[in-house]
Amino acid sequence: MGASVDGDGVNFAVFSAHATAVELCLYDDAGQVESTRLPLPERTGDVWHGWLPGAGAGLVYGLRAHGPWAPRQGQRFNPHKLLLDPWARETVGSFAWSELHRGHDGHDPLRADARDNGMLALKARVVDDRFDWGDDRAPRTPWADSVLYEAHVRGFSMLHPTVPEALRGTYAGLATNAAIDHLRRLGITALSLLPVHRFLDEERLVGMGLHNYWGYNSLSFFCPEPRYASAATQGGRAVRDEFRHMVRRLHAAGIEVILDVVYNHSAETDEAGPTLSWRGLDNASYYLLRGDDPRFYENHTGCGNTFNLTHPRVLQMVLDSLRYWVQHMHVDGFRFDLATVLGRGPQGFDRQAAFFACLAQDPVLAGCKLIAEPWDIGPGGYQLGHFPGGWVEWNDRFRDTARGFWLRGEGHRGDLAQRLCGSADSFRQPGRAPTASLNYVVSHDGFTLRDLVSYDQRHNRANGEDNRDGHAHNLSWNCGAEGETADPAVRALRGRLQRALLALLLLAQGTPMLAAGDEMGHTQGGNNNPYCQDNPITWIDWSARDEALIDFCAALVHLRRRLQPLGPHWYDDASAESPQGLRWLRPDGQPLQGSDWAQIPERALMLHIGQPGHGNGPLLMLLNAAADAAPFQLPPGHWQRLMDSAGAPEHWTAVAATAGSVPVAARSLQLWQLVKEP
Repeated sequence: MGASVDGDGVNFAVFSAHATAVELCLYDDAGQVESTRLPLPERTGDVWHGWLPGAGAGLVYGLRAHGPWAPRQGQRFNPHKLLLDPWARETVGSFAWSELHRGHDGHDPLRADARDNGMLALKARVVDDRFDWGDDRAPRTPWADSVLYEAHVRGFSMLHPTVPEALRGTYAGLATNAAIDHLRRLGITALSLLPVHRFLDEERLVGMGLHNYWGYNSLSFFCPEPRYASAATQGGRAVRDEFRHMVRRLHAAGIEVILDVVYNHSAETDEAGPTLSWRGLDNASYYLLRGDDPRFYENHTGCGNTFNLTHPRVLQMVLDSLRYWVQHMHVDGFRFDLATVLGRGPQGFDRQAAFFACLAQDPVLAGCKLIAEPWDIGPGGYQLGHFPGGWVEWNDRFRDTARGFWLRGEGHRGDLAQRLCGSADSFRQPGRAPTASLNYVVSHDGFTLRDLVSYDQRHNRANGEDNRDGHAHNLSWNCGAEGETADPAVRALRGRLQRALLALLLLAQGTPMLAAGDEMGHTQGGNNNPYCQDNPITWIDWSARDEALIDFCAALVHLRRRLQPLGPHWYDDASAESPQGLRWLRPDGQPLQGSDWAQIPERALMLHIGQPGHGNGPLLMLLNAAADAAPFQLPPGHWQRLMDSAGAPEHWTAVAATAGSVPVAARSLQLWQLVKEP
């Protein structure tokens, strides 16, 4: 599909089940002047195709599709609108919003607009995609050893003082020694990048003088976003090669690259949106339309439209895109935005849907890291724990339980125990390991870790929606002062809570994910929905980084990777038959049982791990989320403290004890190891 160099010519192929004709429009190198318009002469099934002799890489083109303009029947063909090839490997031009992009008349949405947008439309370029990868090898880190770091290409290095100014905010910036050294200092194994597919700024945001910062508004699934490339002015080949150099450098450092991908909707939005590609090629095939009125779209995404992955050609587009990024760009995995959409069929979500079956058997994709955001906003959209074996899922229950228990005094010890042990209530199923739970306390969506303990309320007025956007239920706590403060007691408490939440995340069973900047105290000034803030609100301020917090986080990551306190296998509670399981204890050393689990005021518990990962000796985790310090009674034996979230790493191992009582500071965690049996 798309355009491919074939001998001494180029073959073009485009899908449309309902078109009556498809034209190939050739343009000058800048994409400004149309030179030739040719009909695609052949149709095989629903694929229109033709071979252009003498053509080669560098040719610029667009498409025009003829067919019925019948919105009431779901058809929106309009040959006056130049369309971007859905399989385009490179886009040409800069997109500017104009009424000319709308397929419908501005006064009558049931009538087609007869104005031509060819000069303004984005075009595609035929590419030669060869690249010398040298000795590049994927790290292939097992899930059990993986620690993810969710980052934004631009925001990570835009303010980094030792990244060359020309490379800040770019793929090349992420490939610098300064960026890689920080990731290696932390012990990160995988960089999970927010969307890098070519995307558009929404018309509404442009009118407000804002930009789409996160990038969840895709227009081309085969093209890296050019605004993230220092070489963008040199053309698309330079952009692709810069991305590849980044991947190669990260791989050499042992770091995998995972892409956040948005195959659930497109930048064409709802029925009032522009006609840019899929809508004009075959609206009724590419999108899910409302059965009662096909003028309108099923909006399971909240973004105006929803791709129809039950259609074989739409499914092919997604699979071709995924294979392209693995085979030609060498990425190691994907995080699927609103992934429930991808498994939707006529009866709702189906874990045996064609999309999942195709991935499972695909020799290129089956071995990739596959991560689901396991929800959408459609009926039955929340599907945590229901994805197939081999998938890992963002676990918002871990996030909410951790926040509620440590910051708000909500939930009970039983809730915390479930989240600490891989959320077995959701994931303990045949073929699934505890690593299927991707644990996080903070992601790109919401407060940063520092803001989580600094604000009770969202502060989103910069977004231009009168502070109505973003989550109102954040389970945050400002520790007694809203926002920044000089009060030393409040600042100390905030630091204590940040360290406790990081310790909980990195010691828990499952796959941990850090949000970029949380390891250094990054703040967004209380904005918990900065999707449109491409500015210092979101850019990490390296000049204000908290070096002590970075050291703390790095020590935790390395402790986790060395010990695997809770290994990648399911545990049973310890018993006479299974003494190596888990024992849950009260601070006084007595077993937690019955009503102990559900006593909401109780904020302290102890976990004895009889057989931790990597064959280490028994471990003991002491958790005190209460406002006061508490004594914990150690079991018999000689114990060595390995970690104390209330103190700096250099003091962690300074304490040893033989049974007896040890103090655990308020709102802190400790990890101990048995070094000598009683």
